[in-house]
Amino acid sequence: MNNLKERIVNLPNLVSVIRILLAPAMFYFALNQQSYWFFGVLIFAVFTDVLDGFLARILDQATTLGSRLDSWGDFIIYATMAICAWILWPDIMLREKLYFIIIVLSFTLPVLVGLIKFHTIISYHTWSVKLAVAVTTISYILLFAEISDWPFRIATLFCVYAAIEEIAITLLIHRQRVNVRTVWQVLKYNKNSHGSR
Repeated sequence: MNNLKERIVNLPNLVSVIRILLAPAMFYFALNQQSYWFFGVLIFAVFTDVLDGFLARILDQATTLGSRLDSWGDFIIYATMAICAWILWPDIMLREKLYFIIIVLSFTLPVLVGLIKFHTIISYHTWSVKLAVAVTTISYILLFAEISDWPFRIATLFCVYAAIEEIAITLLIHRQRVNVRTVWQVLKYNKNSHGSR
């Protein structure tokens, strides 16, 4: 029982839970038109996204539950980012709506495909998704701080590639897996599995 508790209650999982709990704070600041506080909480949420994975590796506390919490946290925070953007900056959202729709679909379609096939939230944590999240978050801040809009448009390309890769992984694997870094990893695994038969 103690070993089970250690696997469930650990520092990386706590950090992921904190990220999930930051979503209501983001909504609060957005609804009160406090954009600077919103940006502050958003940056902290992104920091926790990096921190939980780092802690899981260095503390050797990577678990399936932790991977799922991380994915739930990511989905909740990035959905909150999109909704709050409509609340805080409706004019910019209308101007950039095509790119926003593409990015939102890029984050939601792989989740829906995973839910249909495995009846659970996928938790691959691919390198392409990590890169897409980093690029999109930076470009999101640049866009709404009214510094530059072209990085946000380029971010859609990263998001589309990441989405295609995640959907491909879901279609290629036969049972639900976590921490699949690339589609090439799956293709190599499938090739080795068929070759060993």
